[in-house]
Amino acid sequence: MIKVERVMQSSRPCDEVVAYMADFSHAEHWDPGTITCEPVDAGAPPEVGAQWLNVSSFRGRRTELRYELTRMSGDRLTFVGRNKTATSTDDLHFEPYSGGTRITYRAHVEFHGVARLATPLLQKEFERLGDEVSEQLPAALDKALGPSGPGAQRS
Repeated sequence: MIKVERVMQSSRPCDEVVAYMADFSHAEHWDPGTITCEPVDAGAPPEVGAQWLNVSSFRGRRTELRYELTRMSGDRLTFVGRNKTATSTDDLHFEPYSGGTRITYRAHVEFHGVARLATPLLQKEFERLGDEVSEQLPAALDKALGPSGPGAQRS
């Protein structure tokens, strides 16, 4: 199993960050591999059981996973994506920090069948993707929600 963890910060309050992140279609803005991420039931609120079709590119290959929101609370979201080759879990923990939010992002990827043999070779690639998430996620939050704090303006 591949495991990646990153901790990042947003100037926005926890409730705003959790509400934004609960809609997994926003992965298009913060996940470097995501090409598209569409809700299975358009218009349905993000709640436990909601699903999204995620099309990603990894090492030049396109892959599709069906993600489901399996946990949703005021401080935690868990999305589990599956296809015949892999199960991918994105677990996000949120806590108030310095007037904003500290986000702990954990990704676990378990490959199935023959693909499992590639696991040791792919850890570095997933670490690189984790680095990109830690840059893109706070920027996506600022763009979507606006900066916060002294001197920040919201439109």
